[in-house]
Amino acid sequence: MAVWNLTELSSVTLFDRIDGEHYLPEYISNQDTLSKIETASLPQWFLVSDGNHLSVSKHFSDSGEIPYFRGQDITDFFLENANPIRIPKRIYETPMMQRSHFHTGDVLLSIVGTIGSLSVVPETIGAATGSCKIAILRSKGECSPFVLAAFLISKYGQLQIKRNTRGAVQMGLILKDLSRIRVPNFPDFQQADIEALIKQSISANRQSKTLYTQAQQLLEAGLGLDKLCFDKPVGYTARFSTVGLSETFFAKRIDSQCFAPDALFYERWLRSHVRCDRLGKLLHSTAKGHQQAEFPRGNCDYCSIKHISGRELVGVSQCLLGVDTPVAGMDDLLLAITGATIGKIGIVKRYTRLAFSGDLLMLRAKSEINPNYLLLALDHRIGQVQLFRWITGSTNGHLAPRDAGRVLVPRLDESIEEKIAQLVEKSLSRRLESEQLLNQAKTRVEQLIEEAVKS
Repeated sequence: MAVWNLTELSSVTLFDRIDGEHYLPEYISNQDTLSKIETASLPQWFLVSDGNHLSVSKHFSDSGEIPYFRGQDITDFFLENANPIRIPKRIYETPMMQRSHFHTGDVLLSIVGTIGSLSVVPETIGAATGSCKIAILRSKGECSPFVLAAFLISKYGQLQIKRNTRGAVQMGLILKDLSRIRVPNFPDFQQADIEALIKQSISANRQSKTLYTQAQQLLEAGLGLDKLCFDKPVGYTARFSTVGLSETFFAKRIDSQCFAPDALFYERWLRSHVRCDRLGKLLHSTAKGHQQAEFPRGNCDYCSIKHISGRELVGVSQCLLGVDTPVAGMDDLLLAITGATIGKIGIVKRYTRLAFSGDLLMLRAKSEINPNYLLLALDHRIGQVQLFRWITGSTNGHLAPRDAGRVLVPRLDESIEEKIAQLVEKSLSRRLESEQLLNQAKTRVEQLIEEAVKS
């Protein structure tokens, strides 16, 4: 069905836009709604700048002192969940980089790529900076940055961001267009309520990360990995023989990836220091998913690799469930087995029935192992290097279900495994709590706007 709208020439002149998308009915309706309440332009209350424009990619590393955030890192509201590249402190401290330094409370808005995603800089980040694909919004004191963040993730903020996005192939939100974004003037007591919800959400997310880190540390201590150091060699060899237990004979592979030193190192360590079970022996069943068309109103929840977030399946869509379509249930694991994200894994906690795409393999654990412990073991480096070892293919990699079953899973004392599992479960629970608090803040902003329009 065609969507159309009429606009005055004065509007075209005002916005300097002649493309039809800028005047879509939902954008005009949003503008009309905000015009009925007291608002201010974004630059009136916030200093608007962006990140670094200098070429610093040659200094990127995993060992630098200062985190350097790019647009791709601002995909989660919680900045502490990102895994940015790093740069040396001496580069960060150069005069030309100072304008792009992050400060506590800055709102970071992705303006290229995942446009509209945003984060708030917490005090725990410390010294940090980022690229020019991020807008830096710094409060002048009139409006809380936490309130701005809640507004921008609301439908009233997102519609303004989408409306002011420009471009065809490479879309972007330029800084001058941020001046067209209108921000509601909430009373101080309402700002305090919204800010409290956002801060509680950030705190719950931080607790989630702490609990998961504690679970990792407990696993590493139980395996002795906390005292283990692996130095990757420049080159390596594998033993080939027509008789005996040849490495290549056992693997039935001769490609170098299958004999990566880190994978073999950890496998040998596990065999010699702890009791291990092959993953295949710990599973009640496995099933590869079916690709499904997504529908707004299907009869079953449906997920693909993109729905694995924070080691859990979240934000899924809907599909029409077929007769032979495999379905995952509560506490089943879904493992990515195709493409660039092989090894990505999540556990089903929010759905009782979940169809899944052909890029995922369902792992249903036997009663002898807690699925939360199994999640951590496979998500940890000791599991990931083993999964990576068995990838086949060159252009588009694939992990066969039978090869996933080869992975060694360390078994610890039952009490330790249970403690690890409880920490993982608490971590996931805190993560859900943080999302709910964030949604409450967003919903509260929307309610306040709608109430002000009616009054």
